[in-house]
Amino acid sequence: MRELHADVVIIGGGTGGCAAALAAAKSGKSVIMTEETDWIGGQFTSQAVPPDEHPWIEQFGCTRSYRTFRDSVRDYYRNHYPMTAEARVIPNLDPGNGSVSRLCHEPKVALAVFYQMLAPYINSGRLTILTNHKLHAVRMDGDNVLSITVEDRKHHDFHELVAPYFLDATECGDVLPQAGVEYVLGAESVDQTGEPNAVVGPPQPNDIQAFTYCFAMDYLEGENHTIAKPETYDFWRNYKADFWPDKLLSWTGSNPRNTAESVRYELFPGTKYFPLFTYRQIADPKNFQTGLYKSGVSMVNWPQNDYWLGSIIDVPEEERQRHLYGGKQLSLSLLYWMQTEAPRPDGGQGYPGLRLRKDVVGTEDGLAMYPYIRESRRIKAEFTVLEQHVSAFVRNTGKAEAFHDSVGVGSYRIDLHPSTANRNYVDVSTYPFQIPLGSLIPVRVNNLLPAGKNLGVTHITNGCFRLHPVEWNVGEVAGYLTAYCLQYGLTPRAVRNTPDELKKFQAFLYAEGVEYFWPTMYAV
Repeated sequence: MRELHADVVIIGGGTGGCAAALAAAKSGKSVIMTEETDWIGGQFTSQAVPPDEHPWIEQFGCTRSYRTFRDSVRDYYRNHYPMTAEARVIPNLDPGNGSVSRLCHEPKVALAVFYQMLAPYINSGRLTILTNHKLHAVRMDGDNVLSITVEDRKHHDFHELVAPYFLDATECGDVLPQAGVEYVLGAESVDQTGEPNAVVGPPQPNDIQAFTYCFAMDYLEGENHTIAKPETYDFWRNYKADFWPDKLLSWTGSNPRNTAESVRYELFPGTKYFPLFTYRQIADPKNFQTGLYKSGVSMVNWPQNDYWLGSIIDVPEEERQRHLYGGKQLSLSLLYWMQTEAPRPDGGQGYPGLRLRKDVVGTEDGLAMYPYIRESRRIKAEFTVLEQHVSAFVRNTGKAEAFHDSVGVGSYRIDLHPSTANRNYVDVSTYPFQIPLGSLIPVRVNNLLPAGKNLGVTHITNGCFRLHPVEWNVGEVAGYLTAYCLQYGLTPRAVRNTPDELKKFQAFLYAEGVEYFWPTMYAV
């Protein structure tokens, strides 16, 4: 086994992991970051999810480095793509013109930008990235992590990674159980948290939001790109959950903000119903010179391919693989249904011209390298953010709770997708909120920090903390915090719980472009 040393080891090269690596390396620390898939970037790349952001993202409400990422994505298109003259000069260019976001773009462009931002540290040797490396084991000494062993899945050997600080930036909080870190999974009860939307009765650790295997497709009218019939298509074609208004493979779904109502969808714009193709469109031909794109390219992350039949966290490996396979089969069945049976406005059935774009996501099966994970294991933290801290329905102050130890900001509705407990959407208006440093510090372990969705939030507040800008902010602060602690001989706990040190750290973050307070804003 090869032993590698660094100042900071980051397990997981997703959105939070990359932000953490950038922060720690920029601060002069040596960093090793591992990633389970071929691509770093997480939600932006290997999960193929265009960014979900708040209404003010172009002006404020994110870190400077996150804004650099967004600007660099736009510049990448301007510098490398044959765009129309009109599109090239749009300040807030949206390459896909998708309705979900102000910046819908291709995963490979995000991947290029991540490597572009990290290039100085990779090329100087300060940052080592190990792709296709999966967590294998954690070695502890009391309340401290000594090393983490990862498996090189291509060469079938192992590396033991040794550092004074470790960050868990995995999508499911995979380091936590192996390190013996106290954590929570699933839904807390009202008795535990007092949250209005927590479950009544005992907690439900297996009540976890659906995951989704996203895929990209375009549409070539008059051509036939129908895929082979998926193995479990007949099951999905007839599947209807008790809480869902129609079969899952249909143009009818639940209204997230009022689940007693249904919503009608259509594939393309043209009638009064919500068009799904343009919802997460990542390439709009109108932005590019004629002929570059034969069609718009859409990323399919829709209600119809949310998989809620079982959890992939803290279950036996055979069960995990069964549900991962089920999630893939659902997404492929959705595509096959659209190609062959989906009702069209003209009275016909099927859109055989829908083409699965395997090249966009970089896989042989055409599905994203990794499922879109909405909910992770979450540390038991020094401070846990509750619904009462952010909900517009609970608070009568006109703003979210102000945290003395704020180290960032975020804004999104509490948006819980249907869950493995056969629960429908939970959707709650929130005020723009702060990220407290206490939510990044485990109650016991000293040198392991969360750097993604695994911070101290609840099943409910995870619904507004799980989005791209917040995950980036959490990862970036975790990276800066480890570097700060190494620089000044402190522990994360001491930084938070020593008033003078906390003020110094907040001032350091602010100088590095981390916003940690909001102007007066309205609820979303």
